[in-house]
Amino acid sequence: MKIKCSSIQTYLKVLIVIVISRVMSILGKPASSSTKTMTSSVLPKNLLALDLANRLSVNSDSINLASADFGKLVQSKPQAVFYPSSHQDIENLVKSSYSSTRPFSIAAKGRGHSVRGQAMAHNGVVIEMRSLMNCGNRINVSTTDLYVDVGGEQLWIDVLNATLEYGLTPKSWTDYLYLTVGGTLSNAGISGQTFLYGPQINNVYEMDVITGRGETVTCSKHKNSELFFGVMGGLGQFGIITRARIALQTAPQKVKWVRMLYNDFSVFTRDQEHLISIKNNENGLNHGMDYVEGSLMMDIQLSSLNNWRSSSFYSKRDYREIISLATKNDGKSNIIYCLEVAKYYDDLTVNTIDKELELLFNGLSYTPGFKFTKDVSYVDFLNRVRIGELELQKKGLWEVPHPWLNLFVPKSRISEFDSEVFHGILGKNRCSGPILVYPTYRNKWDERASAVIPDEEIFYSVGLLQSSGLNDWEYFEEQNKEILRFCDKVGIKFKQYLPHYETKSEWVNHFGAKWDLFQRRKTMFDPKRILSPGQRIFN
Repeated sequence: MKIKCSSIQTYLKVLIVIVISRVMSILGKPASSSTKTMTSSVLPKNLLALDLANRLSVNSDSINLASADFGKLVQSKPQAVFYPSSHQDIENLVKSSYSSTRPFSIAAKGRGHSVRGQAMAHNGVVIEMRSLMNCGNRINVSTTDLYVDVGGEQLWIDVLNATLEYGLTPKSWTDYLYLTVGGTLSNAGISGQTFLYGPQINNVYEMDVITGRGETVTCSKHKNSELFFGVMGGLGQFGIITRARIALQTAPQKVKWVRMLYNDFSVFTRDQEHLISIKNNENGLNHGMDYVEGSLMMDIQLSSLNNWRSSSFYSKRDYREIISLATKNDGKSNIIYCLEVAKYYDDLTVNTIDKELELLFNGLSYTPGFKFTKDVSYVDFLNRVRIGELELQKKGLWEVPHPWLNLFVPKSRISEFDSEVFHGILGKNRCSGPILVYPTYRNKWDERASAVIPDEEIFYSVGLLQSSGLNDWEYFEEQNKEILRFCDKVGIKFKQYLPHYETKSEWVNHFGAKWDLFQRRKTMFDPKRILSPGQRIFN
């Protein structure tokens, strides 16, 4: 790019000196002892040759925020942070890199809720997508066609609140709502509604995506479908989502939130599978459960029963009864399995909801006397994790390392996983966080999307959501590796959700039959491999 104005030339020269000075000072700082650090000494010289220089920041606070994520396991410093004021700003940034003889890498960051550096851009530019919040209203509801157009930077909690003003709601959720739309769609977006409506990526009609060529493309199942399905669960490899059109339905008002406890894993999973098998009627109305998840209670103490996923569910009396159940075997703690379900209702069904639940629970084999029920608002149920987050923030226990491991395990091997991992590896070691296990259906996922799942029709989502102190996160990392080694040794054909691998061969194995298509899409939409370097798939 030629600079014709001498004053601009002078400004850029000064700015380059400042940038180099700032980068050298950053690179000279030692990394925290609680993180792995990826360092670099290379500054992309073309980074500042932009009309967008005023939106690039090399401020140390900006750099440090973009160098870490929720996981607190990896630190990777970009050379600059970009604060767009429009999607055109992002388009121009990507075009600048793509047209350069020396492209710089770019990562789109929403809330930074990844755990292993997936939203980082080593030696490149991190786009703070939340900066687009200053662009005015980017949540627009269509009450006639039942959809909402949403900016990729928007939080799901804001989407929920905006759609509820019209008595509408998206269908499929994540457990935690303070995540961006673009972030969850880049992975899949799963929760206890997945068995019914599929992941969040199955409930999107259309998207605007900025490809690695710097082109804004509107895509859907029927228009530019190759890009549409590539981006769905594509880990940010093919484009940056700037708008998504999301399906809506009529919103309920209230929720019957129920937890039932089990001592026997086989009975627990049998009941889970029974509940998700209850079909909708021919009019599409749901006569089964609206949400089904499961979790484990291990090494039960009073402080661990109400974890951050659903704080304050149990009363103090409930505490005592559950601990009694867990320790009745010669005083030794056992694993207690918790089946967690929800049934939505409103003023029209308030008088029949209890009868509906009674019929749905008929034949279940939970431990007698250990069924707990709460009535909550729809918003409070969906936003249940937020309460626990705020409590942990007050105690300084939220911004800690999170060595998470999320797996999809085939139904045929889930009992073995229970005996050898839950009772074996985890049972003989320490646990520090919620452990989720719940089933879903393969046929609720679109095979054309980039997201990969096990081959079996029913598979289980297993989430080991560990939190650690600053000096013991490696203990849990080794525990995770032991679990993965076990699965590989005995041939459990799992798939990682929110995947992280160190080598190309591991990524090839992860994508399996989709690998060739994944590579082809990368060549089509990001041929210079600019986007999402933190996933470490192609770099």
